[in-house]
Order: sequence, then structure tokens, then C-alpha cells
Amino acid sequence: MRKKIAIILAGCGRFDGSEIHESVLTLLSIKQNNADYQCFSLNQDQDHVTNHLTEDHSTVDKRNMLIESARIARGDIKELQELDVTKFDGLIIPGGNGTAYNLFTLAIDGNNYTVNPLVKQKCLDFLIHKKPMGFICIAPVMIPRIFDKHNVELTIGNDKNIINMLEELGASHFECSANEIHTDIKHKIVTTPAYMLAQDILEAYTGINKLVTEVINLA
Repeated sequence: MRKKIAIILAGCGRFDGSEIHESVLTLLSIKQNNADYQCFSLNQDQDHVTNHLTEDHSTVDKRNMLIESARIARGDIKELQELDVTKFDGLIIPGGNGTAYNLFTLAIDGNNYTVNPLVKQKCLDFLIHKKPMGFICIAPVMIPRIFDKHNVELTIGNDKNIINMLEELGASHFECSANEIHTDIKHKIVTTPAYMLAQDILEAYTGINKLVTEVINLA
């Protein structure tokens, strides 16, 4: 039977939603591993809207995460509340600056960030059912706020400020290059830096493909 992976997206575009390359490479890698996926997102407005040509932000314009994420998923997307952990073998969350606004609040609140309660609960559901999870790019920063009593191992690359913050929150950080992954075997959590370090799409793909393969193998 083909394994099925749930994907949580936060919009469409690295500045105000999910990083498109990371998201599409994740979907591609899942298919290359003879598995299937279903995308999910929050049915609520993004924190802001960004012009990706000029990088100008607007808090006046409104875009819905679910509707924007449907661009990446080619319309095949469901509301996050519909995600039933018993019907999936694993979970992957791509990165992007928008993820740090919409799924958790690092970009807004710094060290005092919080994780969206529904996102947190779905991740905890996968942990409780001992199913693997993958976090890409900036998304691993969510981990210590979600699994705060589990001392999870992770990587976000080599950003010293973020590493110090994560370790202060109880996580164990391991430096990795863009084409590497780190696996917390005990908790079945896989992380990779992707565009935290990657200089091009091929470099990002190498790490993401390894992460996807590892998540599927752990399932």
C-alpha cells in the first residue's frame, strides 16, 4: 500500500506564505518515493501580503492562506481542521518567511513566539501516534514550542542567534549544510536547512529529497 503524507502550507510565496520551491520540491520528492500527499492549510488571512517583485509589505491587502495555498496544490487542498492523523503515515511542513508569520509568530514576536494552536495540536497528534514528521527551512523553529518537554533534536543550519534561542528553549541543535538532514530517531522528527542556507534550487532539492525519503522510510 502506498504511504500518504500530509503537508501543511501557509500561503503561496516565501515572504508572506510557504516557500514555493520548498513546497513543490517536497511534493515532487514524495511522488518520487512512490508515496502520495494531501495538502492542508489554515482557512484564515495571512499576516500580511508581499509584492515579491519589490518586497514591499502591505497589511491593508488581505489574502486567505487556504486560497493562496491552493495555488501550489493546484486546488487539491483541505482545511487543516480536516487533517485526521490516523489516515496519514507522516507530516511535512515546508518553510518560508511567511510560515514564521502565519503558522507561528517568530517574525512578529521574536523569542516570545507562539505556534498556531491548531498547527500545534496536529503536530502533537502525529507525535502521539508515533508517526514521523519533517520540518524544512525555518519551520523547525516551531519544534521546541510544540514539543516543549521532549528535548527534540533538530537543525536550522548555522544561524547562531536562532541556534542559541532554540537551545535556550530546550532543543538540541546540530549544524547541517543545505544538502544534509538531521534525524531525531527517538521522536521520528527530520529537519533540513533548505533555503536557510541553499544558494539555488538544486541545493535545496538535495536536502529536501533526503528529508522526504527519511520521513517515508520512518513511516
